[in-house]
Amino acid sequence: MSKETKQIMAMGDEAVAHGAIDAGVKGVFGYPGTPSTEVFESAAIIIEGKNDGRIARWGANEKVGYEMALGASYAGNRSLVTMKHVGLNVAMDAFVNSGITGVHGGLVILVADDPGMHSSQNEQDSRYLADFSLIPCLEPSTPQETYDFTRQAYDLSEKLDLPILIRVVTRLAHARGPIDKIPTIPPVEMGIPTDNPDKKWVLIPANARIQYQKLRDKMPTVVNEMSAYNKIEYKDKKIGIIAAGMGRAYLDQLCQTEKQLTEHSRFDVCAYPIDNKALRKYATECDAVYVFEENYPYIEDQLIAFTNEAKIHGRRDDTVPMSGELDLLKLRKAFSLELPEAKSKPGINIPNRPPRLCKGCGHSDAFNNIQEAFKNIGVPDPRVFGDIGCYTLGTLPPYNSIQTTVEMGASLGMALGAGHVGMDPVVGLIGDSTFFHSGLTSLVSLAECKGNVNFIVMDNRITAMTGQQKTVAINIIEDIGKAVGLKDDQIHVLKPLPKNNEENVAQLEKIFSHKGPDLIIFRRECIEAYRKGLYKKLYPSE
Repeated sequence: MSKETKQIMAMGDEAVAHGAIDAGVKGVFGYPGTPSTEVFESAAIIIEGKNDGRIARWGANEKVGYEMALGASYAGNRSLVTMKHVGLNVAMDAFVNSGITGVHGGLVILVADDPGMHSSQNEQDSRYLADFSLIPCLEPSTPQETYDFTRQAYDLSEKLDLPILIRVVTRLAHARGPIDKIPTIPPVEMGIPTDNPDKKWVLIPANARIQYQKLRDKMPTVVNEMSAYNKIEYKDKKIGIIAAGMGRAYLDQLCQTEKQLTEHSRFDVCAYPIDNKALRKYATECDAVYVFEENYPYIEDQLIAFTNEAKIHGRRDDTVPMSGELDLLKLRKAFSLELPEAKSKPGINIPNRPPRLCKGCGHSDAFNNIQEAFKNIGVPDPRVFGDIGCYTLGTLPPYNSIQTTVEMGASLGMALGAGHVGMDPVVGLIGDSTFFHSGLTSLVSLAECKGNVNFIVMDNRITAMTGQQKTVAINIIEDIGKAVGLKDDQIHVLKPLPKNNEENVAQLEKIFSHKGPDLIIFRRECIEAYRKGLYKKLYPSE
């Protein structure tokens, strides 16, 4: 480590934040979602301490966050936008088209995938979306690489005139290790572009066709630049290993004790798109190839496309399970190595400890109100369309109050669909942050609905599930309801407290019996945020 560097301990997420700040980022944007949240929060802390003109802003959703980052890039500043894998779906329009417009100031997208679904609805692999969008992707395996790749991504973005996606997974996002930091540079400011910007940034078909062809023509250069991050080492060609991301990390760890693995040929993948010629040559020269990657068989499928499938060992042939995240045990099994003895003693049954709502949570009272009201009006098998948030735990005992949870905002859209085909009564339940994220468009459609459709917003005025971040707006949901056409008698604000149970139930009985649309707002502070004094800190003007 030189005198100019400084070593700190950091999580993978924190390493991204430090890398972006040290590279001269001006704006950090995003939407909270585990396991990506700490990137933004770490950057916000650093920015507050520096007080040198940088900014950090949450968006109402990932699409808004991405568009703010793209706008900052257009204005000539380096920007970072953060989200989890399913959040990239929400930002997809902006993501795909930003590859066609290109960038001005460097633009980096941090996407945290969640193999094993520790806190997500699916395991989707963001490498496929980067491939689909023709946007380069870097995949580190350690906190140090994460820091280095993030810093380098800004120069790479401006050199290629493209956004750069950095893909981490849960284990790396939350793994902690040493990183050597270089001195921070001031925010990079290049000014607004002046080189015929209409031809680049205005995607009317005539311009878009030109820009898209330029992107296609640029791909050989992109492949060449990204190939510099990948490393091929030929040794014993009977076995070749291809490892990417955490696959590299686990392989490196295994090689420390299983020295014979270091004698095999090895292809380390750190960047995409991969040079197919190099990949094909490697697969051809090795008798058998083992592929370790998180979490879909992305590289493996490319190999199978142009070589003998029987020689490729990975997820497709069950050498590695198709679902779930990698670990050392799975690599040991793949190489038929001796497995370690189980640490737990046989005969000991450890009880499950499922997550539950916090003691004193207002959501508990709201679920009790809803269930009692259903019972009192004679609904024998009540159904509630649920959404993503703390309140999703209402699907578990003792509440058993939510029957569906699909994706952000689905509760309200599904409730509308069920109401349109005759379900009565219909309840869609969503949190306030999720409502602003993905529920507003469904609310616009509620007013013209003729069925008994009831939207419930669990408004605790904070983004509780992902760490109690500030929401984009407070105390305006009823005003939005009026703005889209609901009448005063269709908008109801209830406070979910035990002492209000009887009054709330009586109101819900009337609302659920009303043959028309209603908006119900359960408004009460998150008990944990209240105890921590976060409301005074986040909303000092109240």
